[in-house]
Formats: sequence, structure tokens, C-alpha cells
Amino acid sequence: MKPNRRSALRRRAVPAALGTLSVLSLLSALPAAAQPAAADAGRPAQPVRRAVTPAEARTDAALRSLHDRPAALRDFFRAMPKGGDLHNHLSGAVTTEYLIELAAADGLCINTTTLAAAEPPCGTGTRPAADARTDRAFHDAIVRAWSMQDFPPGRNGHDHFFATFDKFGEVTWRNRGKLLADVADTTVRNNQFYLETMVTPASDGAKKLAAEVGWDDDLAALHRTLLAGGKLDKLVADARKEADAGDTEFRAAEHCGTSKARPGCGLTVRWISQANRGSSPERTFTQLALGMRLAEADPRFVAVNLVQPEDWDSSLRNYSLQMRMVGYLRTQYPKAHVSLHAGELWPGLVKPEALKSHIEEAVDVAHTERVGHGVDLRWEDDWQRTARTMAKRRIAVEVPFSSNAQILGVKGGDHPFTTYLRYGVPVVLSTDDPGVSRIDITHEYQYAAETYGLGYPELKDLARTSLEYAFLPGASLWQGNPTAQGFHPVPVCRAERPGLPVRGAGCRKFLGGSAKAQLEWRQEAAFAAFEQAHA
Repeated sequence: MKPNRRSALRRRAVPAALGTLSVLSLLSALPAAAQPAAADAGRPAQPVRRAVTPAEARTDAALRSLHDRPAALRDFFRAMPKGGDLHNHLSGAVTTEYLIELAAADGLCINTTTLAAAEPPCGTGTRPAADARTDRAFHDAIVRAWSMQDFPPGRNGHDHFFATFDKFGEVTWRNRGKLLADVADTTVRNNQFYLETMVTPASDGAKKLAAEVGWDDDLAALHRTLLAGGKLDKLVADARKEADAGDTEFRAAEHCGTSKARPGCGLTVRWISQANRGSSPERTFTQLALGMRLAEADPRFVAVNLVQPEDWDSSLRNYSLQMRMVGYLRTQYPKAHVSLHAGELWPGLVKPEALKSHIEEAVDVAHTERVGHGVDLRWEDDWQRTARTMAKRRIAVEVPFSSNAQILGVKGGDHPFTTYLRYGVPVVLSTDDPGVSRIDITHEYQYAAETYGLGYPELKDLARTSLEYAFLPGASLWQGNPTAQGFHPVPVCRAERPGLPVRGAGCRKFLGGSAKAQLEWRQEAAFAAFEQAHA
């Protein structure tokens, strides 16, 4: 029996007179379908008790009062500060309507059978993309082909979801700066302060270099071959020039530095380099090495990730090898960060043996700092140990509810969201490919609240967690492990009040020396203003 989402939100009361809230109360209040399986036995970490301020209690009461007012509820979640989006693919994040407009502006064509964008001239079997500006039926057909719009409910959208990227790919490789402008504005409108978005740097050059060097199972020897003669460093230089061009295009599109500057100009953005897991081993390794060397050379780039469907035959065949690649490269580039798609699988999509260890290998072999998706956790061998390890090492899981439902058909009580909470694993809500999914981060927070009965204090801490696990330099505003111990400011800033000028010289110096703490403090000020609005 599926829980009633609005009823779940209404039940999630925080009595102001009690003054405290436990995450355990969240789990006990969940509908039966959303409870962790009995297999959750295995001595999970006990979530910390969470003190609730009067302002938080009033804001939670305001949230509960909106359960039967959909428009007002949406406005509440949009206005709520929501930290950063850490799992976002740039090409899949852009609104589909804007992609169509870019295709028209670039003079591209649309194949009338597949609805894929193609280079001009537009011959037999194609139409100018510009026709979509005046032909509404043509426009809407492209939207459905390039996104999950109107996809039949209840059906697994795996193949349709991933097919969209090839259909609009001719648009996205041309317009990185314009794509970022669209995504950045959406991020700011949804009251987020930070974005990590994935791109594939110097893609053609990496492909050519990989073909040139070939494969060597001795990863150290292969790495030396890539470095020889400055070959890999030339790719890094090409990737930085590519990023420079994208930055210039972004600033022009956003009118940054002018009186007409758009909201995205103020957003802090960092890039994550994608490597294709479905490619040949030499190409995957070359892309990973490029991304990690780039992260150490250019502060705009912070990490690497592996993309493409995890269930493809080539992805499954090479998965363990790829984890070994990342583990080796981490020893060569210790300053580069790693976040890996792992466990984006489900029974029926792959054979049972493919469900046994992907998250475990990402954690234990590749030493990832974050796990993307992690949906098949409870199907893995000794998954309880993996969950405890993630909690102990503070390895966050990035949860995009909509794409998990659309690609895997996993939602509600089937999703391991509450299991990760129960085991003390840091959880970060994210969008994945919001343009394809036709959602935004506001939708994901509202879904979490309505489906799992989360109140405002829990939602606030999810937003805090998203900045805590951002790949930004500097110390955190929060002391210790906030997931295990609660969000307590470092001593030097403990007497300060968010939203008011920082009085202490020690706190000013601390914030001035940490990009991460500055954004976290900015969010705390935004929380103070948001809660004051509900006073």
C-alpha cells in the first residue's frame, strides 16, 4: 500500500513545546512501505538527536499548514534555502525548450523519424529546427523525444531516458557557456548557492590520445606513456582553453559585470570531469587521468566521475577494472576528488550477480568520496558493512529521486533513502538530469517531504549536508561529523548570529580563509531570513 504523500507531510509534526526532534522519530513515523527492511539489523549507527529551535518549529508548523494548498506548498519549497546541487550533468540539466531554441539559432536540422538534431543543410527526411518556433505540434514532439515529458506513467523509462542524450547531443557540445547560463539561473531561482556540474573535457583529444597509446594492463606503465612527451599535459591545456571559451560565453549570456547581470553570475560553480565507462579501457583511463590532472591544475575543476549506463554489457564487464583505475590514479593525484556513479542498478535490469558489489568496490577499491545513486545497496553482499563503512568514512550518497524513479522504477519504500539515514550515511539530494526529467531541486525536496514525512528541520539538515560534502576548499563551518554529532558551528564562530554582521575577529578570519565555510555561513543567514518570514 502506497503512503499518501500529503498525509505524510501533515503527520510530520514538530511540537514546539518539546523542543527536540530525533531522526529516529522520522523512521518510526514512516508508513510501513517506507520502513527499512528487517535486514537492516546489523547494528547501524544511531542517528543523532536533533535540537529544534523555536524558529524552526514555527517554520515546520507553517509547512504542515500548507498540505492542502499545492501552489503555496511549492512556493515554500522553492523559497527554502537548499544548499548545493552536487550531482548534475550539464547537458541533461538544460531545459528542453532552451535546447530547441539553441538548435534553431544554430541552424540545425531535426530528423523527422528519430527527432535527433543534425548538422545543416536540411535535406530529405529532416526539417529545420527553427520550424519548432511556429509549429507547436513539431515543437512538442521534440520535447517528448528529448525528455521524459508525457512518458507513460508506470513504465520503466530507462531506454528512453538515456536515448535523449544522442538526440540533442549536436546542440550541447556547441554551447557550453550558454547551457551553464540556463542551468545557473535555474539553480539560483531555486535558492541554491553552489553547483557542481559534469562535462567531458577535451573529448576528441582524449579519444585520439587513447587510440594512440593503446591499452596496457600495467596501469602505472600506461600512465607513464600518457605523460611521456607532455601528451597528457597538452590535453590539460586544451581542456583549460575549452573552459576559458565556455566561461567567456557564459559571462556574455549572463551579462556579468554589467547593469543587466543575470542571477547566475553570483553562483559558485565547479566542474566535474566525466569519463565514459562504456568506452574502451584505454579511453576510460585516459579520460580519468585527464580529469584528475586537470583538477590539480585548474581550480575550476574539482573531481572526476564515470558516466553512461552502469548496466551496459561493457560497463559491467569493465566495472572492477575501472574501480582499480580510479584507485591507482588517486595515488598519483591526491588533491583531485572522486565521486562515482555506483549501484544505479535494480533486479530485472541486470542479472543477480551484477548486483553484488558495485557500491562496495567504489568505496573499498576506488576510495570514492561520494556515491552517486547507490540504489541497489540492499541487494549487495554484506551491504550492512558497506553502509557502516560509508558512515564511518563520511562518504555521502547523492540521491536524485526523480531519475531513480524514471530510469529504474524505484521510488517510495523501495528506495534505500531511509536505510542510508538509519545507518548514519550523509545524504545529499540532487537533480541528476533535471532537464531530461522535467524537474528541479525544489521538486526533489518536496518529494522527500511528502513521501517520507520529513519536517522542516530534517530538510534543513539535508540542505546543510549538500554544502558540507561539496568539493570546495577550506575548513567546514561545522565542528566534527555533523551527521553523527549534529550541526554545531566551530568554536570561533559559535557566538555569532547568522544574518547579522560577524563581530568576532577570529570568526571573520576563519570565514575569510575558507570558501566552504563562507558558503555555509551564507546559507545560515538565508535560513535565518526564511525562518523569520514564518515568525
